[in-house]
Amino acid sequence: MSTFTLVSAALLTTAANALPQWGAGGWGNHPNGGGNPGWGVPGGPGGGGGRPPVAKTTYKVELGPRPYYLVQNMTEGPLRSKLESCYNNDFEVTGFTIGHRGGGTLQFPEETAQDEQAGARMGAGILECDVSFTQDRGLVCRHSLCDLATTTDILLHPELAQKCAVPFTPANATSPANAVCCTSDITIAEYGTLCGKQDAFNASATTVEEFQGTAPDWRTELYDTCGKVLTVNEYIDLVESLNNGISPPRNYTPELKTPPPAYVPMPFHGYTQEMYAQDLVDIFKNRSISFDRIWPQSFLYSDLEYWLKNDHEFGKQAIYLQEFDTPADLAAGFANLSIARAAGVNIIGPSIPMLVTVGGPNNDSIVPSDYSRAILDHGFDIIAWTFERSGPLATVKARGEYYFSSIADIVHYDGQYYDLLDVLANQIGIKAMFTDWAATVTYFANCFDLGGPQNVYT
Repeated sequence: MSTFTLVSAALLTTAANALPQWGAGGWGNHPNGGGNPGWGVPGGPGGGGGRPPVAKTTYKVELGPRPYYLVQNMTEGPLRSKLESCYNNDFEVTGFTIGHRGGGTLQFPEETAQDEQAGARMGAGILECDVSFTQDRGLVCRHSLCDLATTTDILLHPELAQKCAVPFTPANATSPANAVCCTSDITIAEYGTLCGKQDAFNASATTVEEFQGTAPDWRTELYDTCGKVLTVNEYIDLVESLNNGISPPRNYTPELKTPPPAYVPMPFHGYTQEMYAQDLVDIFKNRSISFDRIWPQSFLYSDLEYWLKNDHEFGKQAIYLQEFDTPADLAAGFANLSIARAAGVNIIGPSIPMLVTVGGPNNDSIVPSDYSRAILDHGFDIIAWTFERSGPLATVKARGEYYFSSIADIVHYDGQYYDLLDVLANQIGIKAMFTDWAATVTYFANCFDLGGPQNVYT
């Protein structure tokens, strides 16, 4: 997620089939393998005459060991007993689980085909693509317009690295290594030649090879082998390929990213924010994807206003993302809720620490925050972000980890992931959760029969 942009004064006044398997030449393409994907069919990059992806006759959600590990790490009590009762359930795809940047992001390079596939296999019923634009106004999946230096291998492509907004500068005695490469620096075809990698860099690097860095030790680079980057059209292809026989189908949550003004000032060579917002609508419209399957997102209130005014069916399910890090921001957030509700906004998307705090009789429990109550009192639904992005909970306070920042004083062991999710889901009543590891949320959602957001808005 990107940083919340406060509403300005001006705004205030106004079991299924056909999951393609990995392999058969489909994923893990070698660098420079080409732009447009072949999905492993003959003629596709890396496909080289290979066979099409193998289709399974039945679709099975696979969760792996992590949810069970977390349950076993909980303190004894009714919540643990409830979750233990679901150990041997058959798990299903659920819209409560939103694959954040794909949903396998804890272990797979974000915003890649492999990441989306992993999230889907772990039961994510909604898959995310963060939408950025290229130099030739193509729409691609990348969490920030300007994160290519740390999430792809662009610096290892000399012909593309020289186009970066801030070319690589090696570390020296007074300054760390630096590079800023934006999707808007290159064309959509050039973007397709990149490999996605775990988000990392080495500030002490003196070469571009050293700058690639190493992911945090609680992630993994086991699958960091040239992730297939996606255009938005390829993201749609991939989600649709996962829907054969699945009912209801997997759905979409594209986030319109806010261009960083230091590197991508808007309008960008005549390309306005409104044109960018409309292009996102049009790409789904041109693919005949029903708007009731799309949960668009933005931190910019003006984007939601534009969608509600110009494509209401698209805008009515839009998620107004929020990240308040100061008391002043939070106070403004309280004040702005009634304005956003009157404008037709239906869903607020706050970060986790905005929704919970420390409380209870002994001041040692996770409880709903005042802001979470205010959101619900104004008639909004809540979709929260981001779960499983924090690593081992024993060290969240020492690391200054963001997502547990409001409750860090009482968090000490990994089983508390489910204590937190229980408060969010069963006390606050969030409609869905963005997660970097879909299995953890899918287990909980199936155990409590949580179905995800519904198309109920006007």
